[in-house]
Amino acid sequence: MSFADVLEKYNDFDYNTYFSSVTKNDILKVLKKSKLDVNDYLVLLSPAASECLEEMAQRANRLTIQHFGKTVLLYTPMYLSNFCVNKCLYCSFNTEHNISRRKLNKSEIKKEAEAISKTGIKHILVLTGESRQETPVSYILDAVKILNKYFHSISIEIYPLTGEEYRQMIDAGVDGLTIYQEVYDEGTYKKVHVKGPKKDYQFRLKAPERACEQKIRTVNIGALLGLAHWRKEAFKTGLHASYLQETYPDVEVSISLPRIRPHVGSYDNIYDVKDKELVQILLAFKNFIPYGGVTISTREEQAFRDKLVPLGVTKMSAGVMTSVGGHSAKKEETSQFQIGDIRSVDEIKEAIFAIGYQPILKDWLKL
Repeated sequence: MSFADVLEKYNDFDYNTYFSSVTKNDILKVLKKSKLDVNDYLVLLSPAASECLEEMAQRANRLTIQHFGKTVLLYTPMYLSNFCVNKCLYCSFNTEHNISRRKLNKSEIKKEAEAISKTGIKHILVLTGESRQETPVSYILDAVKILNKYFHSISIEIYPLTGEEYRQMIDAGVDGLTIYQEVYDEGTYKKVHVKGPKKDYQFRLKAPERACEQKIRTVNIGALLGLAHWRKEAFKTGLHASYLQETYPDVEVSISLPRIRPHVGSYDNIYDVKDKELVQILLAFKNFIPYGGVTISTREEQAFRDKLVPLGVTKMSAGVMTSVGGHSAKKEETSQFQIGDIRSVDEIKEAIFAIGYQPILKDWLKL
C-alpha cells in the first residue's frame, strides 16, 4: 500500500467537526501518553491546542534532546540552474516569468563548491529548476561527481525521478532527497500547477517512496504553508512522514515547514500562517514523531528562527543564497524567493551557541 492509498482514506474526513470537538482536557491526556498515534496528532493541531503550547513545548523539547541532543545540523543550498518548464503560480522560476535564466557549467560548479566549502559547511543541498532539457540527469550526476570532493553529504532538490534514476544518484554520491509535495490538497495542487510535468500530482507524491526503495539515507518532505488550510496540510505532512518512517525504518525522515514568501510574479490566494500557528505545527509534529527531524529555512526571520531551536528544530540552513551561483557570483541574479535570514555561517553558529546548543557542520562521513 502506497502513501497515496493512505491519503485517500482521508478524502471525506470531516476535519472541521473533529477539530471543533477537541477540548483542553483531550490535549492534556494526549501529552501524558508515551507514544502518540495519528488521532493524537490531529488533536494537537486543533484550535484548542493553541492554548496548550507551553505544555506541548516542554514535551517536545525533552523528547528532541533525548533523540538528537542539543544540536542543530547546518547546511546550505547550492543552486545549479533556474531553468524551469513548469508554471507554478507561487514561484519566481515560473517558466512564463521574464527573468534571467542560467545554469552553471563544470568550472562554475567547482568555483561555487569551493566558496561554500571555505565556510566550513559539509552538508549541501543541490537545487535546480525543473527542466529535464536544461538539467538532465546526466548534468546533475556530473555536478555530484565534482561536489563529492568538497562535501560529506549531498542532498538533491530537483524534479521527481524514477526509481532507476534515484539509484544512479545514490551510486554517484547523493545520500539525501528533499522533495516538497507543495500542497497535499489535490484540488489546490491542480490550480497552482498550471503547466508542465509538475502537474502530475501522483508522480510527485510517490517520489519519496521511489527513493526510499533505492535505499537513500535521508528524505525530507513538506508542504508550502500558505497554499491551503494549514491544519489539514500539516496533518497530511505528518501522516506522510509517519508512513515513510514506518515503511522504510532505515531511512532518516524529516520535514520542513516553509511558509510562502514574496517572489517574482504575484499570487494572492494565500492562507496566512501566523508565527504562533507555525509554532503549533512544529510542536505537534515533534510530539507525534519525536525522532523525526525538522528543518527551518531562511524563509523565516532570524530572531524567529533562533526562538524555534529549543522547540524541536534539528536542522537549519546558513549562509544562504537562493540565486544560481550566488555564493561565488559577482552580480545579483533572480532569487527563487525572498529570504528572511541573511546571516553568514559563522553568525548562525554564534547564535546557536548563544541559545545553549551545538552547531554541527558534519554528522556523516562517506567511506
